[in-house]
Amino acid sequence: MIQCDVVIAGAGPAGLAASIEAAKAGASVYLVDENHKPGGQLFKQIHKFFGSHEHRAGTRGVKIGEDMCAEARALGVTVLLNTVVFNIGGDSVHVSSPVGIEEIKAKAIILGTGAMENCLSFKGWDKPGVMGAGAAQTMININRVLPGEKVLMLGSGNVGLIVSYQLLQAGADVVGIVEAMPKIGGYAVHAGKIRREGVPLFLSHTILEVKGDPEVSSVVLAQVENFAPIPGTEFEVEADTVCLAVGLTPLAELAWMAGANYTFSGKLGGFIPLHDENMETTVAGLYVAGDIAGIEEASTAIDEGRLAGVAAVQKIGLMADDQAESLKAVIRERLGSLRKGPFGSARAEIKESILAERRALCL
Repeated sequence: MIQCDVVIAGAGPAGLAASIEAAKAGASVYLVDENHKPGGQLFKQIHKFFGSHEHRAGTRGVKIGEDMCAEARALGVTVLLNTVVFNIGGDSVHVSSPVGIEEIKAKAIILGTGAMENCLSFKGWDKPGVMGAGAAQTMININRVLPGEKVLMLGSGNVGLIVSYQLLQAGADVVGIVEAMPKIGGYAVHAGKIRREGVPLFLSHTILEVKGDPEVSSVVLAQVENFAPIPGTEFEVEADTVCLAVGLTPLAELAWMAGANYTFSGKLGGFIPLHDENMETTVAGLYVAGDIAGIEEASTAIDEGRLAGVAAVQKIGLMADDQAESLKAVIRERLGSLRKGPFGSARAEIKESILAERRALCL
């Protein structure tokens, strides 16, 4: 059995940030991830971040990932890769790695397990060449493999727009972006890049069918009204790849297994573990950060990880209350700034309602 101060499931932006803050306070930290390298989504994000200086504006996600990994290593964080957390309960987690099964007992547990891509069912959705936008992004930015030559993207949120542009950079022909809504869903800065490249935008449209035997050869689109296809508006677009950017769902099963209470928010991706202003769930000593706590941006995940890391070491007595409260106030202020504006304000209101629900439950 391994014993440590803090164990963290998930070495993406949230988990890395949490490990860094905990290790700074002198905690012994184990960071567990099922992938072959830490960093998660950051190493797929070759675009530059925007926002404030504190959020590394102007720096590419991959660079932020490299810096955070280096800092975690320098602070002595133990990183277990190709390792899956398959059980959680009380003050310990069980992991499965290439060397076997191990129990890790900790004074605090932080879950930064992220999210999984949603799927959409239509005729031919199971053909080779239909994949999640995140899978395509992994192929081009991590594995340097082009998923196809003629790519059709379904979904115009930030993920759909960013991955479409990155596919163009990788040499693919993005033959269109399909969106059921009458307007683009992502940030204007990303939409502007797509427009300048001349990518067709099929707004108020959906996919009816993917044709091909067996792989994708073309896609049948149709206009929609109130999300229902309009008969007689069908037309066909030649493509060999279809990418689905239709949202994410928090990977929150471990929190459920641990006995945490949940709430539901469609705008934040689905069922979310209830958590307080310190990111602590209804299970004492169990914290969540990043997309498991609601789908937002990578910068938000990093700050939530920092918040969880500081709160965890404060609770187990490795950081004085006055120092911890001062650090948490700064982090919460940054989180508040991230949630301002037309996209973030709704999330800020939802987050506040989650805190209120958590407080009411604990009265």
